[in-house]
Formats: sequence, structure tokens, C-alpha cells
Amino acid sequence: MSNLFVVAYNDLATAEQVRQKLFDLSKQHLVELEDAVVVERREDGKIKLHQAVSHTAAGAAGGALWGGVIGLLFLAPLLGAAVGAAAGAAGGAVTDTGINDNFMKELSQNLRPGAAALFALIKQAAGDKVIPEIAPYGGQLVQTSLSQVEEDQLREALAAARAPKTESTPPPA
Repeated sequence: MSNLFVVAYNDLATAEQVRQKLFDLSKQHLVELEDAVVVERREDGKIKLHQAVSHTAAGAAGGALWGGVIGLLFLAPLLGAAVGAAAGAAGGAVTDTGINDNFMKELSQNLRPGAAALFALIKQAAGDKVIPEIAPYGGQLVQTSLSQVEEDQLREALAAARAPKTESTPPPA
């Protein structure tokens, strides 16, 4: 079962950096992401979703490929590719996987203008290695799908990772 984490940041750049850090950690097999979306509340109050995957572009590319193949059968590969791309883009535009877009938009209405939030759907993670990597970016944990006990433990782990490290000196002799 996956867990949802929503963390608010003061600006879009920081939220994007944390998402990129999660992608890097995913390549190291320290976290398994299902979805990671940065949601920005613009200065004019509008909500903008920055999806990691463009379903419209993927649908258009796949549609063009299949449309071209089918077009070859009917001796009109360019027409087939054009029709396939249009159909694929339309299909991709209405496809929603991962975190529900309406949920993200609704929750992001609470962000102040200029702020952003990272919505991460995580299958599994090595928390002891992931938390120290993302804690320095700050942010405020807004919502999780964890139990209250697990969420409290996460908040404590984040606070501990953010605390300045003090060097231990031996007591005077």
C-alpha cells in the first residue's frame, strides 16, 4: 500500500528541488515513487500542477506511432500518423493516474500565493536514509496518509534531521 505525503514550501524552486532529490533517491532504490507532483499557487491565486509525466505528450507519441503503422496498411502513413497523434493526445489528456488532480487543487487552495507543495505518493522508502536527504530543504508537512503515531514519528525524525549538529567535545580533565 502506498502512502501520500504533502509538504508545503515557500517557493516553487524548493519544491522542484525536493522532487528532483526524490527522483535521484529513486534511482538509488532508496524510495519507490508512484507519483510526485509539484503544485504551485501563483501570485494571482491560480493553481498550476507540474506533473512529472505528461500523459498528453505520451498519448500523442504512441498514437502517432500506431497511426503511422495503420496508415501504412492503407497506404496513407502521414494521414494515419496525424489522426493517431490527435487521438492519442486526446486520450492522454483525459487520463489521470496517481494522485487525483482535483484533490491536489482543492488542498492547494490553502497555500499562500507564491508558495508550492509537493505531493508524493510513495510505495516504500528507506526512511532512515531518505529523511536526512530531504530535511535540509525545510517545508511543512501538511498531510499524510500515515496513522497518527507514524505521522508523529515522521515529524520527530524530520525535526531531528533539521537540528543543527553540535560537535561533542570531551569533558575537561
